[in-house]
Amino acid sequence: MNGRLGVGVLIAALLVLAVPSLAAAQMLSGVSSASLAATLPQSLTISITSGSSVNFTLAENAAAAGDVPVVVQSNWNLNPGQTGAVSLYGYFDVPATALTDGANNIPTSWVEGRMTTGTPTSYTAFTETNPVGPAGGSLALFSEAITGINKVKTRSDNLDLRINLTGQTLPAGSYAGTLRLQARAI
Repeated sequence: MNGRLGVGVLIAALLVLAVPSLAAAQMLSGVSSASLAATLPQSLTISITSGSSVNFTLAENAAAAGDVPVVVQSNWNLNPGQTGAVSLYGYFDVPATALTDGANNIPTSWVEGRMTTGTPTSYTAFTETNPVGPAGGSLALFSEAITGINKVKTRSDNLDLRINLTGQTLPAGSYAGTLRLQARAI
C-alpha cells in the first residue's frame, strides 16, 4: 500500500506542476476613467399648510380678526455665496379692491396682518411697496439672512389677519378677495 500511495502522490505532484497556475493566467487591462458631474439647483418654495380659507365677522367701526391664522411653510436650499436673504411677502393684486362684494370694496389699507415670528409683529396694513406685488398693496412678512447654518431650512409661520373698519363706512354685504404670498431669495 505504501508503494501505491507513493506513486499516487508522485503523479499528483507531476500534474500540479504540469498544469499552469490560474494566477499566472490572470491579466489586467489599462485604466480608463469617466468624469462625473452632479448639480443640485437652489430651491425656494412656500405652501399654506392650514388656514387657506379665512373668515371674518365684520362689525361697524371695529377691527375683526380672522377665524384662523394662515400657516405658511417656507423651504429653501440655497448657496449663501449667491443668496443674501430670503423674504416673504403678502399682497393683493389691486390695492383698492382687496375684498369686494361686486359693488363695494375693502381696500388693502383696511386689511392688516402680523407675523409674530417675522417683521410686522403688530397688525400692519397691506399698503407697502415691495419687490413683489403692486405698489401700495403688499406687506413684508419676514426676512432671514442666509448663512452656512441655515442654507437648508424649513420654517413655519402664522400670519394673523384682520379687517379694521375703525372710522370706516362699509355697506352690509358678503366680501371676498385673494391674498397672495410669495417668497424671494436675493
